[in-house]
Amino acid sequence: MATKYAYRGYSSGTGKKSGSNTLLFLGLAGLGGAAGYYYNTSSQSTKSAQTVKEKTKSVDYNQVYKDIAELLDEDSDYDDGSYGPVLVRLAWHASGTYDKDTKTGGSNGATMRFAPEANHGANNGLHIARNILEKIHQKYPEISYGDLWTLAGVVAIQELGGPTIPWRPGREDAITAQSCTPDGRLPDATKKENHARDIFYRMGFNDQEIVALLGGHALGRCHPDRSGFDGPWQEAPTMFTNEYFKALAERKWIKKTLANGGWQYVDKANPDVMMLPIELDMYNDKEFKKYFDLYAKDEAKFFEDFAKAFKKLIELGVPFKGDEKEYKFAKTTE
Repeated sequence: MATKYAYRGYSSGTGKKSGSNTLLFLGLAGLGGAAGYYYNTSSQSTKSAQTVKEKTKSVDYNQVYKDIAELLDEDSDYDDGSYGPVLVRLAWHASGTYDKDTKTGGSNGATMRFAPEANHGANNGLHIARNILEKIHQKYPEISYGDLWTLAGVVAIQELGGPTIPWRPGREDAITAQSCTPDGRLPDATKKENHARDIFYRMGFNDQEIVALLGGHALGRCHPDRSGFDGPWQEAPTMFTNEYFKALAERKWIKKTLANGGWQYVDKANPDVMMLPIELDMYNDKEFKKYFDLYAKDEAKFFEDFAKAFKKLIELGVPFKGDEKEYKFAKTTE
């Protein structure tokens, strides 16, 4: 695997400067005109996003990709040496609020810019990712925040060794907080496997896609001050591989009580490595387990399925016109 992060292992303990990179299972500037970065409001009603188009000239998305890639290892003291995992988490949490029945939520609108959604417990620490990307938006003000956040997730996955993920622009920024989704649309790590189905089925995913997306936990770590959990899912949390699935299948997991009164699973041989309660329940579910075991044995298949599922995730609810160019970005590490 050709990646500039290949040498990085995890840092034991709670990490250094942290933003809680718990990607999936957390129960997780001025306006600058009409569609700026952050607007503080208490409005909590959920409506289809009233949006504004910022594009006044063409955007060089290939250069945007390269500029984001340059940011990933800008601060070697941040967590395990990369902003990549927290950028993936931002893309996921911005997209994973979608409801296929009401056609609300998703990455269109970038509604995490507004206080109600930014303050949801599942989004603790994501101000770090949003602030990092603000310098990119200042350089390219024509790109919407929804496009920027999802593109940053693609950059992080690819640059940390993951598959190529096709991406296309088309998201428009909400101009008010009225389209913020209610709290509770993202998964809760303390619940059972059917909770995961409820959350992901609401978006339109099937069991295979759910497990494929869960493989994103190869990246990042949990932080007690954010999610309440503590530690990475594998020893190289800045490398996108199928190690998450291999760890679930091959290691002995034991319960560990946390200082906050909660609990998680830890690897008996290396208790610095953890799994969330819901993950072992999912692994022991017959329908889920066949996909966990498949991906543990076949990294190429995992990469193929993850790329499809992640592309689907970040496009949920986006009002594409049909003429958008689809990009397949070259990795800067190759």
